[in-house]
Amino acid sequence: MSTSFLSRRIVLQAAGAGAASLALPAIGQPAWPSKAIRFVVPFAPGGTSEIVARSVAAELTKQLGQSVFVENKPGGAGVTAMQDVAKAAPDGHTIILGHVGTLAVNPYMLKNQPYDVNKDFVPVTLLAKVPNVFVIHPDVPATNFKEFVAYAKQNPGKLNYGSAGNASAGHLAMEYLKLVTGMFITHIPYRGTGPQLTDLLAGRTQASSAGLPALGAYIRSGKLRAIAVGTSQRISSLPDVPTVAELGFKNFETSQWYGILAPAGTPADVVKHLQEESLKALKSSAVTARFATDSAIGGGGPASEFASFIAGEQKVWSDIVKRAQIRAD
Repeated sequence: MSTSFLSRRIVLQAAGAGAASLALPAIGQPAWPSKAIRFVVPFAPGGTSEIVARSVAAELTKQLGQSVFVENKPGGAGVTAMQDVAKAAPDGHTIILGHVGTLAVNPYMLKNQPYDVNKDFVPVTLLAKVPNVFVIHPDVPATNFKEFVAYAKQNPGKLNYGSAGNASAGHLAMEYLKLVTGMFITHIPYRGTGPQLTDLLAGRTQASSAGLPALGAYIRSGKLRAIAVGTSQRISSLPDVPTVAELGFKNFETSQWYGILAPAGTPADVVKHLQEESLKALKSSAVTARFATDSAIGGGGPASEFASFIAGEQKVWSDIVKRAQIRAD
């Protein structure tokens, strides 16, 4: 056997060994994911949170080769679900859908939480920002936003609005709206958007604010009347519906946002891997098509970017909670 042949053989073997080492996890660290991933949503089925979570989970399941299953765990303004995940093993196999209520409002609205959102969780990535839409039941004697506000002011306490629960995005949006308009409407918290929509469609409550994914079909069918959106600009899905800001309430802006968090202590490489796979899922044709229908803006950025975003939202909502005196009903 010639010296040159031996040299080539050694080089090829070394290259093969190097490729194999890249495909294997570091010594002492099992491959991730090694089993199904539990994706906890702190609300009942039927709302925007579940729609976002299931859209992304379906793509992650295809990409990761392990089931990513959504588990709805409503109750306690999201505290029940957050506490559950905070105590889970930090191995990347239990994650939670975080949102404005659990991450930016509860720390200032609730006196005692059994966890610290900034210490007991690690942000992974922002998934989506979804427009808030303000809707009323067709039986309410108002055809637009200004007429609705005027009617509510003339009949303080007569109208009820439902939300997905205390500290839900809809609860916060309506309380913010009450603050700037000076109207009084009674809050009726439910255990998710689905249950509260049942009563709104039946006329047992008169108004609500929720994400467009949960409301779009009812607006298009005429079962609910959209009177305003909470975004800074009108949205393409509802081009004729004005923003609250353009109706005389300068700088008013509120939207729903959702992202993935994992228990504190989750390995950095697992967090990065999950963030990268989430970005890939958000770019898939199925998710982009769904988000386009709902005028949602996809995220997918690095964990540090999501952490900064949460910090900014906490600053904004801590002030609104104080000014609007938002409490857990």
